[in-house]
Amino acid sequence: MRLRDCHNFHDFRRMARQRLPGPIFNYIDGAADDEVTYRRNTEAFDRCDLVPNVLRGVGDVDMSVTVMGQRLAMPVYCSPTALQRLFHHQGERAVAAAAARFGTMFGVSSLGTVSLEEARRISGGPQVYQFYFHKDRGLNREMMTRAKEAGIEVMMLTVDSITGGNRERDKRTGFAIPFRLNSSGIAQFAIKPAWALNHFLHEPFRLPQLESHVDMGSGVMSISRYFTEMLDPSMSWDDVAGMVREWGGPFCLKGVMSVEDARRAVEIGCTGIVLSNHGGRQLDGSRTAFDQLAEVVDAVGDRIDVMMDGGVQRGTHVLKALSLGAKAVGLGRYYLFPLAAAGQVGVERALELMRNEIERDMKLMGCASVGELTRQNLRFR
Repeated sequence: MRLRDCHNFHDFRRMARQRLPGPIFNYIDGAADDEVTYRRNTEAFDRCDLVPNVLRGVGDVDMSVTVMGQRLAMPVYCSPTALQRLFHHQGERAVAAAAARFGTMFGVSSLGTVSLEEARRISGGPQVYQFYFHKDRGLNREMMTRAKEAGIEVMMLTVDSITGGNRERDKRTGFAIPFRLNSSGIAQFAIKPAWALNHFLHEPFRLPQLESHVDMGSGVMSISRYFTEMLDPSMSWDDVAGMVREWGGPFCLKGVMSVEDARRAVEIGCTGIVLSNHGGRQLDGSRTAFDQLAEVVDAVGDRIDVMMDGGVQRGTHVLKALSLGAKAVGLGRYYLFPLAAAGQVGVERALELMRNEIERDMKLMGCASVGELTRQNLRFR
């Protein structure tokens, strides 16, 4: 399968599956427990129908949005995700360059494999830094200071990952960082030698944001121990309020789902929230962000920028979320599979397809700008 054969999310997923060893593909593709929430994230959009208006004289389409003070040329952004150079040697470099080309926002994770400073040099566009709350408060302050010095505009604190989800696909293959594969996992690597050549002929795998705390060899700590030993499950609203004040700029909470928590985010001075169940990778059985979107927008949408992610595979999914009041929509697996399949050119093709879908679908909806998308355009089954 070649890149030119990819026309949608499922094509990119198939191509990535052909190229990646099974344990790595399943790390991207898998979710928690029975993966019910993972499946429902996309199915939720199917219960909502679009009602187009015709004869509106739509010529040019303006799909730009402003979220958390950042202007995006299109209403989707590349959500921060971990370990990207494990999927393709270009990793975050590819995503940063592709996001810059399409004028949208991207993020570097605390568990990113390229430094946030290097990513900032690649792209002058909007960039967020996603981080976790550590028991070591000094480390939290150090990470915020480093982000500020690198020129990062938005801090994004993930709040739904105080412990790792139960991802059984990884347990079946023995997937871990550093690698501790079982015999089944090793066999799946053996039948995909091209990945190994790609991976090992390039620079060593690193976690630049956490090099003094997490080591890829036999040193300080593995990824699993990072989640169980370094992150603080006692994180409270008072802790986060202090970080919001210390940052002094746009501050976003990723993983908020309830109206009560959305209101608390407003009270402590957050600029934005991302409704998210972490792609179904944390609490299986959690409500989908799309299903929860209208309730949260009605409660706080006039006081804080509400975004969402999870299950987004089509331009029509984006239009449905925007019609309910989302300011922008995050993409995760949608760009990770193209990254794994072809690096930067894969991510660029995926974003181009999404941009084309949004533009075409807005014309078919009779909407010349994002602001014209309203709930009058939707009906739920």
